[in-house]
Amino acid sequence: MYLIIVGAGDIGTPLIDIATRSGNEVVVIEREPQKADEIASAYDCLVLNTDATTKEALEEAGATRADAIISTTDQDATNVMVCLLAEEFDIPVVTSVVHNPEHMALFRQIGVNTIENPQQLIAGYLYRAVARPAIVDYMRIGDSAEVFEITVTDDAPIAGKTLDAAGEAGLLSDDVLIVAIEREGEDKPLTPRGQTRIEPEDLLTVYSAVGATPALTDIFGHDEDHIAQ
Repeated sequence: MYLIIVGAGDIGTPLIDIATRSGNEVVVIEREPQKADEIASAYDCLVLNTDATTKEALEEAGATRADAIISTTDQDATNVMVCLLAEEFDIPVVTSVVHNPEHMALFRQIGVNTIENPQQLIAGYLYRAVARPAIVDYMRIGDSAEVFEITVTDDAPIAGKTLDAAGEAGLLSDDVLIVAIEREGEDKPLTPRGQTRIEPEDLLTVYSAVGATPALTDIFGHDEDHIAQ
């Protein structure tokens, strides 16, 4: 994939690392000379030390043949200008960070894939890690649904039961699906079926339409009723 990344700050730099290690052809546009030099010496990519809010800069970056562009600067005005210019080049995938939620409608109006306020997302993730330590990882879907990972304890109500039995016992409602099981000794995650038995120490990937509520995490052996949501 031919990828243009605008900005090499706190968000752009790890993105550059991931994109280059994944074997993509990456072009970085960074206006600060020192940062541009650092990226050029650290990663296998072309770095342009210029202002990305000009058509000439995107042309130099190869926008006419780019598969995607991601704007990661800390200024929404810069990001939206980059996205508008990208539309002129018909770049198939245009993605941007949006720092101010009030600007989200503008980005969506011009058809941009958006990541809203990454600092807020990180803050929320860190709080969740403290407030709900039983949840290894999670992703919010819509207003309330979540996909999360959680480990089954030895004394969990669901431990030792098949999924069918857990459903018959009322442990898992129709709003909850166990979509994957990582188990010690298995080379790859298991795809659970009705007769799949949940064992202690299983790491489950769970979808819940109502989120990872304390009542749900208790089923996997984690009593978190006392923790503020």
